[in-house]
Amino acid sequence: MMKDVLERESKWEVDWTFSLPRLDDVVADSRVEERSVELTSIYFDTADRDLFAHDLTLRRREGEDESGWQLKIPAADGRVEVTAAVSEELPSELAEVVNGVALGKPLRAIANIHTVRHRHRLLDSNGELIVEIDDDNVDTTRADRPAQTLAWREIEVELGPRTKKIPAKLRDRLAASGAHTSTYPSKLSRVLPERAGVSDHASAAECAVHEYLNTQIDLIFAGDVELRRGHEPIHDTRVATRRLRSTLRVFGALLDPSSVGEMDDELKWYATLLGDVRDCQVQRRRLAAEIAALPPELVLGPVAARIDTTLLSRQLRSRKALAEAMDSQRYLRLLATLQTWKTHPPFGRRIRGGQLLRRARRAAAKADRRLATALHNRRPESLHRARKAAKRARYAAELHEPVRKSARARSNAKYYKKIQRILGDYNDDVVSTELLWRAATAAGAARDENGFTYGLLYANAMHDADTARQRVSALASD
Repeated sequence: MMKDVLERESKWEVDWTFSLPRLDDVVADSRVEERSVELTSIYFDTADRDLFAHDLTLRRREGEDESGWQLKIPAADGRVEVTAAVSEELPSELAEVVNGVALGKPLRAIANIHTVRHRHRLLDSNGELIVEIDDDNVDTTRADRPAQTLAWREIEVELGPRTKKIPAKLRDRLAASGAHTSTYPSKLSRVLPERAGVSDHASAAECAVHEYLNTQIDLIFAGDVELRRGHEPIHDTRVATRRLRSTLRVFGALLDPSSVGEMDDELKWYATLLGDVRDCQVQRRRLAAEIAALPPELVLGPVAARIDTTLLSRQLRSRKALAEAMDSQRYLRLLATLQTWKTHPPFGRRIRGGQLLRRARRAAAKADRRLATALHNRRPESLHRARKAAKRARYAAELHEPVRKSARARSNAKYYKKIQRILGDYNDDVVSTELLWRAATAAGAARDENGFTYGLLYANAMHDADTARQRVSALASD
């Protein structure tokens, strides 16, 4: 059985002569609990260190009180440590979580890290951990260089569950004693060679495109891990996939066709799988809110239950289809290409800032034309195309802005975001009307049900769609 723990820690570089400062008065009404332990950790990754490329660390640790498998996953305010009982083989649950990031490749031992830890736990009057200060003597070997060893000493400070930051007195004393914040986020990062980055000869435009691509790629890989853990990062993962597609479409002429290949189609395939789940989530939430807002006397029959059951059934089928796709070779090939782009961006030739600007302007002009056409003919499909064009114009402005630091780019991103959001509301209303029509038809054929409430909700959705169309028309006319 796996369990999660949020880990918030910092590492401090010290030399071998460092003396740990006094700790018993760092926090009022606290006491220090000391203990020394030995920890041996074997780290696992693919031969290409794919987990390490996404800041994931997987290890089997043996020690007096910390034995077990541990997977550390980056989080907004630290790292989530997923643990499982110690065993000779990697537990299948953990193997599944990292399968996408590992690109389906086999895992093998890459490093052995031995630590003699002098642990100092600051506890409050109730015995709850405030902060743990670990004085670590470390020696390591890499699997590919077993004859070479690396040894160092470091201080690790880990916050207790209710502690928001390192106590100022502790930070000051560590610094005064000669400790300084480490440049290495983990012990493993000190052992392994640095990952390749952008070429020193890359232009500012190439750096901007590469950084934008990598941000989206990292979000897709992070989403893969969370989806495999049973969480629902559908929205962020879908948006990242769309941003990648937008970059390929708007700036595709600047990229290498042989590197890009069929990635637009593959990203569209994956975005559609995510979208099938996300659309159900959105409709469940918005229609539940609409029904709850109606006067009780206008809700005739099991309206909420029928709609939610229908959408939940569809959502579960879509989620299953997504999970099956994520175990396919097609999906792993998609991830493998994205992984390659992290260190070898698909640039076809030298990219200059002016080229990004011109293509961002073309995207904006296309979005304006599509919106004008959609507002003229009022067709849902035209408004949907206008929404997609507005998204591409927004994302192009976001990518281009860091290069020119242009107020115009920021303004365009803000404007097209508003257009996208309003047309998104319009699209959700149109989808709601289709669902409500089918639900009303089914209710009309059922015993002891009628279509009154569905008709009321349908009329409200139509009214909201018309309001959204008017809002976007007014915004475009300003």
